[in-house]
Amino acid sequence: MKTSNDMLCERAVLQDARRVVVKVGTHSIATRSGRPDHKALRRIVRGVSALRKAGLEVLFVSSGAVAAGVESLGLKARPKETTDIQMCAAVGQARFISEYEKLFAAEGVTIGQVLLTHADFDDRRRVANLRRSLDHLVRAGIVPVINENDIVADEEVKGLTFGDNDWLSSLIVKLVHADALVLLTTVDGLMDAAGKRVPVVYNLREALKLVNAVAPGGLSKGGMDSKLKAAQNAARSGANVVMANGARPRVLEGIFAGKDIGTFMPGAAL
Repeated sequence: MKTSNDMLCERAVLQDARRVVVKVGTHSIATRSGRPDHKALRRIVRGVSALRKAGLEVLFVSSGAVAAGVESLGLKARPKETTDIQMCAAVGQARFISEYEKLFAAEGVTIGQVLLTHADFDDRRRVANLRRSLDHLVRAGIVPVINENDIVADEEVKGLTFGDNDWLSSLIVKLVHADALVLLTTVDGLMDAAGKRVPVVYNLREALKLVNAVAPGGLSKGGMDSKLKAAQNAARSGANVVMANGARPRVLEGIFAGKDIGTFMPGAAL
């Protein structure tokens, strides 16, 4: 049986990460109405910027555009019709990227917006072009802010959504050969039946059995099920995964210092 010291030793591998993907969910950066939570946004941006300034290549996957559009248009809930979702995305995406531009600029970090759909991963030439583009951005010290392109995507009606960007973040990990994936959410990690945080998960298949694959209501599309599936996909490529609470102070700095934060899911041996 592994001790807490053994688990901390395993987390030490995160200190050697050089290229990382950080994904933040809608509820971590928006209020219940969908309005951008400026305090939360500032906290996440400062954490991502701190990693970048420490020399890491960071790719930032952010949800929240549709939710911002819902709030901006005065809607009471996330719409179900694809055209209405696209309308919300068009309005909300401009709102969120404008906010990110100001916050990252205040930290001295340059960002670049990248909007993607499933089609971008279905064609070899597009995949190769996307990989080159992302490589070039991060090597130039630019943080790509990546989101599903809900404005033109029709995957909603086909059941092929990225799951609030969880699956998208795992695809980005594999695409750019990232060392780690951090999934920032509103809970402290995976919880056991007693409501206690599970510090390390070695068998993601078993962990998935504990989670009900029920899509949550409200503004987001994801849930614990989609996060664990994304973690499994990323871990299979050899990347280490951490699921943690984005509201925790200096959470990203702590994770990559090897601290016992959130739930750690070690990558598969190659």
